Amino acid sequence: MSGSRTSFVRLFVGFLLSATGACCPIELTPPSVVLHYGDTVSVNCTTSEDMHDGIGWEASVAGTGLEMVNHLTWSVKNLTQWSVSALCFINPAHTSLWKQSFPETISLGYDDDTMREGNQYNFTCDIRNVAPVQNVTVRWYKGDTIIQTHTFDDPSKEPVDLSPVLSYTPTREDEGVKFRCEAHLDLGPDGPQLNVSSEEFNATVLFGPDVQCSTVELLEGQTLENRCPVTGNPVPVVTWLKGNEYADVKLPLSRKEAGMYTIRSEGLSESIKDIQVHVMYGPELNCTSKYIAIEYAPRNLTCTFEGYPEPKVTWYKDFNEVELPENLTRRDAGHYLITASNKLSNASHRLDIVIIYPPSQILELEDSVVDVGYDLRLKCSSSGNPQPTYSWSYYRTANVMEENEDGVSSLIIRSATSYNIGLYTCQASNDRGYISKTVRVTVKGAEPECPITVTPDRMVIPYQGNAMSVACVTNSTNVKDLYWQGVKTNSTIWRVDTHNDWDLSPVCTATFEGIGTCQKPLTFILYKTPDSVSIQSVDDFSSLEGEKRQLQCDIINVAPVRNLAVLWYHGNETIKPVNVFFCLSGSLQVTGCPPENTNCDIRTPVNVSSTISITLNRSHNKAAFRCGAQLNLEPERLQPLYMSSPLNITVYYKPVINDTKLQKAVPVFRGYPEILVCEADGHPPPKIQWLYSSDKKPNVSGGTLIVSEPGLYSCNATNDVGSVSHDVKVILKEDYLPLIAGFVAVTVVVISVIFVFIYSIYYKNTKMRRYSLKNPKLSTHNGNVAHNGWDMQFPMTKLS
Repeated sequence: MSGSRTSFVRLFVGFLLSATGACCPIELTPPSVVLHYGDTVSVNCTTSEDMHDGIGWEASVAGTGLEMVNHLTWSVKNLTQWSVSALCFINPAHTSLWKQSFPETISLGYDDDTMREGNQYNFTCDIRNVAPVQNVTVRWYKGDTIIQTHTFDDPSKEPVDLSPVLSYTPTREDEGVKFRCEAHLDLGPDGPQLNVSSEEFNATVLFGPDVQCSTVELLEGQTLENRCPVTGNPVPVVTWLKGNEYADVKLPLSRKEAGMYTIRSEGLSESIKDIQVHVMYGPELNCTSKYIAIEYAPRNLTCTFEGYPEPKVTWYKDFNEVELPENLTRRDAGHYLITASNKLSNASHRLDIVIIYPPSQILELEDSVVDVGYDLRLKCSSSGNPQPTYSWSYYRTANVMEENEDGVSSLIIRSATSYNIGLYTCQASNDRGYISKTVRVTVKGAEPECPITVTPDRMVIPYQGNAMSVACVTNSTNVKDLYWQGVKTNSTIWRVDTHNDWDLSPVCTATFEGIGTCQKPLTFILYKTPDSVSIQSVDDFSSLEGEKRQLQCDIINVAPVRNLAVLWYHGNETIKPVNVFFCLSGSLQVTGCPPENTNCDIRTPVNVSSTISITLNRSHNKAAFRCGAQLNLEPERLQPLYMSSPLNITVYYKPVINDTKLQKAVPVFRGYPEILVCEADGHPPPKIQWLYSSDKKPNVSGGTLIVSEPGLYSCNATNDVGSVSHDVKVILKEDYLPLIAGFVAVTVVVISVIFVFIYSIYYKNTKMRRYSLKNPKLSTHNGNVAHNGWDMQFPMTKLS
């Protein structure tokens, strides 16, 4: 719609009364409504009357029926009617005329005068001639507490008899409790409120006997009287038994009389119950004052602790609570305080535990470094019980001393030398065992010494030479063993067999205290010079320059091969020295040594073949190749060199033109012929030929060409291997030298004339003057005569 419209809704309330009433007990919220056309309207109708027969809305739109509620809403969505009326109405409840009947007394009936605990009993409340029934309420009381309520739904208006029943299971706590019932008649706010109560029933509950304990605790010297209550109705008769004998509860008990007792109770029924009786007394501790144990052995310390309640036992060491393990160690040794406590009292005892154990790990002894000439102290300490004793193992020398003080053993080295280098072992021992530790001492600035002597220390003997002996000795008293290794002998002296002892490596070996095992090898060589040395070419397939040729040197029956050197010579020049031992490869072959073994150390006589590969060049032509074999046996001197016969090789190579004598561009002056010389080297010797154009007329003589004309001239050198050419460009130039010489001469003449003219003028003005000798004055500084004020030197001498 283009505009807004307002609808006024008028609400009217009407009601019907069956008796009387001047006001309407309803309320509208809101009481009036003004809203826009098409809006939603909602009005609440509420009543405060509880007794009514329903409320409803009567309206031209969305009316409702009668509903049994106290709150009802009239609601219309999208209201588009202009005239609307709505009426909320209520139907009040009709007034009834009641005829009531209520007794003045009621009675309480029950099953029995006495009740047994745990059984169910019924109480009946007899109410006679009561109406209306639906307004009656019956309440059951236990003392002053309502324990149950009965209501009735019977709509009958006539008087009737009511007998509600209460089912109840009594307990011993109900003994002497009063039970009753009350009847109430409620006729509403306008009617009377009537009630009546029955007589009280005083409950008697039979139960038991019940023993109220299962254990009894009492102090030593106390009795069992009144220690365990026994309840029951009727009051039971109680008897205490221990075993099958009567126990007098008035006699004091001792700890020995603690145990299992029986209580026999006779009352409503007979009861027999076992009771544990505990006699309490303070802690009592029994233990030795000193305990000696072996470390890690199972603990058999016997300490007894008595008391009830069972005492709490605590062990203390150094004021700290500890737990004593089953297997004691050295850490558990010490003074202990043992306490036992319960709620009655405390007891304590002091105990010393001594642990017997072997020496512990050695302390303070470590690897050491000392400068040569300085002192060093090695300390060795260990804990054990009994206290351990110490012993040292080392290479004993005069500058080492031992000291023992306060459980520590020291080894003092004065002015350390090379003989103090080595291992030092300290051993700590007692009755339970021993332990040792080994350290190394290094003397800085000194090399380790092996105190053995090999005499002589080097033996180089020729094959089938005179036999010699060598001795392995020592002056040390620390030696444990001394012997030769690598040779067959039971003595410290070994004699050489110069016919068979090729492969021996003699080593003098000794074991010393502290130093350990050390060795001194004997440098031993049994050698044999080669029977022959020869050289040959491995292949003859090619002798052309640039191609490879292999040469082989054969050395027959030489030993030892590791000391053999093979030398190669081209003329008098050394090509390549070869040490056989370090170069066993494809270029060297040794009899009995596989090719793949590059470190073949054969000491017996063998044949050796050494091969080299050379790339042929023209310098090898007609030059002699040789090889030599030499044994390097002594550092200070070499064995003779055994040489092969020479091997000559012919090398064929193509020509090479000497371009230093034949340039690529040559100037020629008109009238002055130029000589061109073409030289070439090659094998076979090359043939030289000059090539030029046919219009040229040079003078040719072998490799010499005389040219006076410009042009391109080519020198060609040819042999069986190949050919080569060299081009020369001849350039014609004019000779300007005569003209230049004439011009220079004329210039010199002109310059000379000008110089003479200038010099003559200068000489006339400076050198040619007139002089007067009258009254000459001698110069004061040089003795000459000054003339007319000129200070020109004139060579005159004063005559006396």
